[in-house]
Amino acid sequence: MKHLVAPSILAANFNNLDKEVKLVNNSQADWFHLDVMDGLFVPNISFGIPIVKHINKIAKKPLDVHLMIENPSNYIEKFKNCGADILTVHYEACKHLHRVIENIKKNNMKAGVAINPHTPVNLLKDILKDIDLVCIMSVNPGFGGQSFILQTHEKIKKLAKLKIENNFLIEVDGGVNIDNAKEIIKSGADVLVAGSSVFKSENPESAIDKIKNLS
Repeated sequence: MKHLVAPSILAANFNNLDKEVKLVNNSQADWFHLDVMDGLFVPNISFGIPIVKHINKIAKKPLDVHLMIENPSNYIEKFKNCGADILTVHYEACKHLHRVIENIKKNNMKAGVAINPHTPVNLLKDILKDIDLVCIMSVNPGFGGQSFILQTHEKIKKLAKLKIENNFLIEVDGGVNIDNAKEIIKSGADVLVAGSSVFKSENPESAIDKIKNLS
């Protein structure tokens, strides 16, 4: 399978959000990646349901919504109603992870689980058969523009071995750019989330296309 690219709207220019969304529509990107932060689970607040709903009105590609929030189970139906196609919750934020995954699927969304840099991959073994995506955080969540944590390669490789018996995508989120994307793909990543390396570049659409066309 050719790798997917999901530009992270967190790094976009919110003074001209419609233009940024249309730029992604016109690029070779596969998904929109939307980071929802509550200032509790992570030390930052980003955006919430109204912004996701607004983006959904313009977006022509699936919305990959990443909840970096506490008590994500309280918001599953709300994010479905505002357009989420894929809903990812954090392993560290869910006391009853299987129940949360079931609820996401009942609401006809693909279910993802994200893990922070310090969380071992093997903790997901019992849930892999039930989910569509694992999001490996390659930076400490909460802020854009951070550098890729090199140890992430080992986590991707470990997770890739577990795909033999399960059907899920490996997504990598944080510090992805044109210089390291090829190695990340080689390690076993299926979906690359790229934020600052896209929207802070001179030509964001070209940056997306370059990452997409790596082999």
